[in-house]
Amino acid sequence: MHHSLHLGAEAALVLDLDGILGVLPHRYPFLFVDTVLELERGRRIVAVKNVSANEPFFANPGPGHWTMPGLLIVEALAQAGAILLLADQAPGTNRVAYFASLDNVHWPAAVCPGDQIRLELSVARQRGRLHKVHGRALVGDTLVCEADLGAVVVDR
Repeated sequence: MHHSLHLGAEAALVLDLDGILGVLPHRYPFLFVDTVLELERGRRIVAVKNVSANEPFFANPGPGHWTMPGLLIVEALAQAGAILLLADQAPGTNRVAYFASLDNVHWPAAVCPGDQIRLELSVARQRGRLHKVHGRALVGDTLVCEADLGAVVVDR
């Protein structure tokens, strides 16, 4: 894609890596969203994290221990959620989303090198600056993480 922001026929916003870097303050090695496939502003997002054996958290794992740490899967969900919450900010504003709470989290399956994590989040509710989102991380059809996340959106 030539431009980092693209409005599709159904007004779904798609972000490539350059677009993501324009929204999130995170950088390597702590950026866990590679692309955004779908974005309905204020409603839902679908993003992707490609998992490689070259990830820093896989350094010297030992035989049979090639699994992505569960809290980093939650961080990937949180970053995708931040993109969802910040994507509709008006030009010239400089808001940031701070991770505030984590509830009902579970990891029913492991994530390994070569997996592609599909991050699906939807806005559950909003009260003032506090936003609640429900997130699911899947590898193929397998649920690998589910959680309810809270974030506070403030002006930087």
